[in-house]
Amino acid sequence: MKISKQARREAKQLFRSCLVNGLLDENRARQTVQRVLELKPRGYVAILSHFQRLLKLDIERRTAIIESAVALAQEVRDKVQANLNRVYGPGLNISFAQNPALIGGMRIKVGSDVYDGSIQARLSALQESF
Repeated sequence: MKISKQARREAKQLFRSCLVNGLLDENRARQTVQRVLELKPRGYVAILSHFQRLLKLDIERRTAIIESAVALAQEVRDKVQANLNRVYGPGLNISFAQNPALIGGMRIKVGSDVYDGSIQARLSALQESF
């Protein structure tokens, strides 16, 4: 479905109205969707479609996944979390996971940014260089 410039503009305005101190307020987003569904302005399906896309992008941007070969000690977790909050700001949803395939090191994914310091990545890079 092609979304008009007007629908994009209105969706962006709705999205900005759901931000509190730069962070998404889920209750405001729900209320906004309900209000749009009640009023049904012209092109409301396109507006809600683009609004949903903006919400997904913001949620991805605020989600961090830290993978390591073994469980990290609490002090390491705290240090990684503090550094990520310093770089990406507050409101970051951080989850830790174990992935034995990494062999060692860790891989951090925040939105579309990937920081790969795993041994698996180094071995792959070495294999590609030959």
